[in-house]
Amino acid sequence: MTCRGCGGANCRTFLDLGFSPPSNAYLKLEDLEKPEKYFPLKLRVCEDCWLLQTEDYAEASDLFSEEYAYFSSISQSWLKHAEQYCIDIIQELGLTRQSMVVEIASNDGYLLKNFLNARIPCLGVEPTKSTASAAKKLGIPVIEEFFSKTLGEEIAVQYGKADLIAGNNVYAHVPDINDFTRGLKALLKPNGTITLEFPHALELIMQTQFDTIYHEHFSYLSLHSAIALFEASELRIWKVELLSTHGGSLRVFGCHMSDSRPTQDSVAITLDAEKAGGLREISTYLHFQSEVNRIKDSLLIFLIEQKKNGTRLAAYGAAAKGNTLLNYAGVRPDLIPYVADASPAKQNTFMAGSHIPIVSPENLIEHSPDVVLILPWNISREIVDQLKPHLPKTVFVVAVPKLQYVV
Repeated sequence: MTCRGCGGANCRTFLDLGFSPPSNAYLKLEDLEKPEKYFPLKLRVCEDCWLLQTEDYAEASDLFSEEYAYFSSISQSWLKHAEQYCIDIIQELGLTRQSMVVEIASNDGYLLKNFLNARIPCLGVEPTKSTASAAKKLGIPVIEEFFSKTLGEEIAVQYGKADLIAGNNVYAHVPDINDFTRGLKALLKPNGTITLEFPHALELIMQTQFDTIYHEHFSYLSLHSAIALFEASELRIWKVELLSTHGGSLRVFGCHMSDSRPTQDSVAITLDAEKAGGLREISTYLHFQSEVNRIKDSLLIFLIEQKKNGTRLAAYGAAAKGNTLLNYAGVRPDLIPYVADASPAKQNTFMAGSHIPIVSPENLIEHSPDVVLILPWNISREIVDQLKPHLPKTVFVVAVPKLQYVV
């Protein structure tokens, strides 16, 4: 397999998480009696362009089915994040009722509904039927296809080119990232703007955020690797913002190479931070596996000790990152009997691989466990604030980047 970004052959595997099912493939009761699809889960680094990437085993159609269960609107903090972005970008770009906004991977309309309310024409691109249907109910027009260069060209002809193309947590999800980037260029107006948000590879490495690695994420991007991808499609990143979302993300602002906007200092500053963090040195990656195993071992020791002591355990947040953590650690219902989640689409199903049942938050509150392991640690503060009034005696913990109590 050559590099997904630059096509080079100088890639090295530095993390092996064994075999795992797709992280968002939640199971129904009848599925428990059927064979479950497992794929190797390994992470590689390209020593030419420094793009981090999973090895190719699964097709996108295996990962993003009609019943894909991730709904962005479940998280209140994410809704607020999206709303503030829309307020800021409308003002910064001077978007009006004559503008055109396209969001790639528009999910359930969590973001575009803000443009709809501002009466700015918008269009969503979302291949998963479950989330696209939710967006359509809000009145948002949605194209139910995977984005590509061909689709970008078709949208440009049918709807006109975009003043703004937004993509939140989608750039990492595409198997052919170069074709996707060429699609952005084909759809963008001459003076248009692209904004993409994605988890920052610097935080992944520095904070050992290995549970963010799963098959649905094909690539893990630094600013350095994103710039290379943009430049290969004659696009330029002229601005970058550091975000706290998803454990530390980047928001990059892109334009055509010929755009007159100057490249801001934030680009050079972020590149310097990545270089200082060792993202372009192979030695940085060689100890990652041992750090991951340390986290896994700490969690298992903790859970087994709690079980021995008769502690009533549960988990909260049936997130994809939770599936990676539980499956690599080999955690099953004997250690964590159930996971609570606020998404109705996940309730009354089972976690992939571990087969831990997923219940409602009300069910969690009713059982009042002694200890709750929060799987989506990136929103642990939001979760504790929601649950603590109902569970005053419950202790909350996270496992990544280290086992610690959330107070």
